[in-house]
Amino acid sequence: MPDSPYRIAVIATPNFNLATTTGFLDPFRVANYLHGSSMFRWSLHSGAASPLSASNGLQLSVAPLEDAPEKPDLVVVSSSWTPEAYADDALLARLRRWSRAGCPLAALDTGAFILARAGLLAGRRATVHYEHIDAFAELFPEIDLTEELFTIDQGRLTCCGGAASTDLALHLLRQQQGDALANAAARYIFHERLRPEGAQQFPQSVEPLGTSTPKSLRRAIRLMEANLEANLSIPDICTGVDLSQRQLERLFRTHVGKSPQLYYRDIRLDRARGLVTQTDMPMSEIAVACGFTSQVHFSRVYRERFGLPPTKDRVQGRIPFEYRAWPMHRSGA
Repeated sequence: MPDSPYRIAVIATPNFNLATTTGFLDPFRVANYLHGSSMFRWSLHSGAASPLSASNGLQLSVAPLEDAPEKPDLVVVSSSWTPEAYADDALLARLRRWSRAGCPLAALDTGAFILARAGLLAGRRATVHYEHIDAFAELFPEIDLTEELFTIDQGRLTCCGGAASTDLALHLLRQQQGDALANAAARYIFHERLRPEGAQQFPQSVEPLGTSTPKSLRRAIRLMEANLEANLSIPDICTGVDLSQRQLERLFRTHVGKSPQLYYRDIRLDRARGLVTQTDMPMSEIAVACGFTSQVHFSRVYRERFGLPPTKDRVQGRIPFEYRAWPMHRSGA
């Protein structure tokens, strides 16, 4: 065992995800408890004033960014909504300095946007929360983006957030201290199974509540998701999955609660909303990228689904979602 503890510097931005961040730290806390020594230590810093508000409204005391260790063993950037708003010069410069010093850099939820802004993900694989994947791909096309729970590549660790942060932490704990302590820590926090590198954000077999979705329906949805810009016709989708239109309609009504036409339109609009609120792409380009040939039609159905036009959503949609005056998703229009 090393003489000095493994030091983790967590850099949080306003409205960061508290559960994701504590889920990452908790395996190290448990490891200290089970081992009976402070093998791991961490500190929470921010460029914003203390106390810092998390996305659920809770507030935490944080130390200033300038008080973070000069060379920690791991730097973790934890960000959630509108990460670009907090990627200021001071934070980017500090991250680059840590990189030059050889510190591994990790990102939780949308923290990869900040690492990418600093130019620290070039030539590496990365992931972000699925809600932000399209925006990340548009902003940073040179980065090898995946839809995995977490990635570890050449001193860069990225994680989509949520419970996946605990998986990532347990992998690091396993690397540092071996299987026995990692297993004990996972058992202590009732983390039933350690998901491996390469695990996807959305496994395609069973839903979280245990229900199984018919394979033919999953194939149809994957076909739609792979063709958001091309906008396939429903007969083309039926041909692609070897179903009649009546069969496809019945599957969607039974398992999704809406028609395939409406479902296809809504996932295109969901992608559009990410691009509207998370990028500065022109509205005309967003409409085309999401399969709408008419910008007038795009604006109309966008308002139907989200309660306001895309031009207004570009401004108001950057407010963290818990403070918005309209629902993120509306039931079928």
